[in-house]
Amino acid sequence: MRTIKSVEAIFIAIISFIYIPFLNKHRLELIKEDFLRFADWKHYSHSLFSFYVCFAEDRGFRSVIYRRLGKARFFTNGFIRGMGNLYICTEDVGGGFIIQHGFSTIINAKKIGKNCKIFQQVTIGYNGSEQPILGDNVTVCCGAKVLGDVHIGNNVVIGANAVVVKDVPDNVVVAGVPARIINVYDPDKDY
Repeated sequence: MRTIKSVEAIFIAIISFIYIPFLNKHRLELIKEDFLRFADWKHYSHSLFSFYVCFAEDRGFRSVIYRRLGKARFFTNGFIRGMGNLYICTEDVGGGFIIQHGFSTIINAKKIGKNCKIFQQVTIGYNGSEQPILGDNVTVCCGAKVLGDVHIGNNVVIGANAVVVKDVPDNVVVAGVPARIINVYDPDKDY
């Protein structure tokens, strides 16, 4: 792990001790799930220090944590900013949420399940007045678009630059414009 500035680490520690007593159990559990999945993905230990390192070094992770903090994020975001061009507008996001590299990403789904991983330049949002719903264990690769009133099943991988405008069943890999099923999802493979 790279070293972080001691001032940032101290600030993060102070903020976490200020906010933690005021957060409800559900928000704390989601933050814990997000961190544990992110730490596993980055091969970090499951320690408080690793949490501080992830928060200080990764703007995508920081943006997810800020979203979990709710309105309290406006105080912390002024000192150590999240990712400026990552927009997470979805309120109902399951634990284990990872933003791989959220550059130019808009997330505006009705609901996102557990263990979702989203890459850069992804758009998940409205097509008119309807929003998509993503299931558990969904990976949305770079440049993909998920638009409108579509339901993405569990254990789905949406390929790079795919455009999803129709429902996607469980346990598949989709790709193309418009997206179509190209393979069956293998949970042992790293996508």
